[in-house]
Amino acid sequence: MKKILLAAVLFLATSATIQAQFVQIGVKAGVNFANQTGGSGFNGISVDKEGITSYHAGLVAELKLLEKFSIQPELLYTTQGAEYKSAVQDFKNEMGYIAIPVMAKIYMTKSLSLELGPQASFLVSNKKEFDAADPKTFDFSLNAGLGLKVVGGLFVQARYGIGLTEISEEADFKNSVFQLSAGYMF
Repeated sequence: MKKILLAAVLFLATSATIQAQFVQIGVKAGVNFANQTGGSGFNGISVDKEGITSYHAGLVAELKLLEKFSIQPELLYTTQGAEYKSAVQDFKNEMGYIAIPVMAKIYMTKSLSLELGPQASFLVSNKKEFDAADPKTFDFSLNAGLGLKVVGGLFVQARYGIGLTEISEEADFKNSVFQLSAGYMF
């Protein structure tokens, strides 16, 4: 929890110290279509995975470095996971993370941008309907997507994130999420 608060303070302090013409602060929220990739079972029990629909919300900043290049750090609360079906029982695993993506934005036009970057996520809640595996508290992923400035400060984004770290010591699963977002830059 201390790491999360420190990250939030650094995020806001860095954004506040940069001149206003080079930085914009905003908010965003949206829907997640999450699933988990990898293995097909827990402790030898075969399962079928299905995605879950969840949400994300948080703060965003855009630091304009060049005319067609920006860095966009974000501080989000996001829920991810999957639903598992086996011959024995069905269960759902929904995990809440504080996520810190840092996206490089390459503007292809004045309003359309390609976004690429890493994301560090810290587990803060775990709503699980089973006791098969305790999740790891850190998740690292890579994200790629598109952003579109609509009008004024309004923007929309579509992004895919693929997990690079396993979510548990006991299962060979990694997070995978497709996000649709809308937000506003002040």
